Amino acid sequence: MARAWSALPGDVRRALGRAALLAGVVLALVNGTLNAVGGADVFLLSPFHLQARVRALGRYVLHRPHCAFRAHPPLAPLISAAERRHGLPAGLLAALVEVESGGRPHSISGAGAMGPGQLVPSTARLLGVDDPFDSEEAVDGSARYLAEQLRRFRSVRLAVAAYNAGPGLVGSGGAWPDETRAYVEQVTERYARRRRVQAHR
Repeated sequence: MARAWSALPGDVRRALGRAALLAGVVLALVNGTLNAVGGADVFLLSPFHLQARVRALGRYVLHRPHCAFRAHPPLAPLISAAERRHGLPAGLLAALVEVESGGRPHSISGAGAMGPGQLVPSTARLLGVDDPFDSEEAVDGSARYLAEQLRRFRSVRLAVAAYNAGPGLVGSGGAWPDETRAYVEQVTERYARRRRVQAHR
């Protein structure tokens, strides 16, 4: 590799070096901004999911002026109302949002998922969610999507897995990725804890 690099003309090596430097600056800028505003923990020079990250940051820029005029409402009442409205078991959506974003409306994942329920752009479009960072719109969209999976699979564990990995994978009966298995355990554990608390009230 070093020999091949040395064989290149000097002006070509300089041009490639400048291009690599510029690419590194762009990656660091995008990923650093994502970490700062979205609460992600992405390596600054990571090239993965770059297009999705840029799209998510663009949506955040469009959303941010709304925050100057009104604060985000508390999530808990929105989640409870959405659970009732869409026939979800009490506490299930709350557990899912806790795992997805920690309840942060402006959360952005390393893969470009957005908002409290971490909707990816394609799912947000499918659900008609124009602003995934708008708490009311995003929570209702997440509730509708989760309720759809619950009706389809008739199992909390399968519905939660489908929310994370997509209904196609779950419906195919294929093996779940490690990330999905861990996600299902986290959500169902928090859901069970919430049910125990509700039972003792």
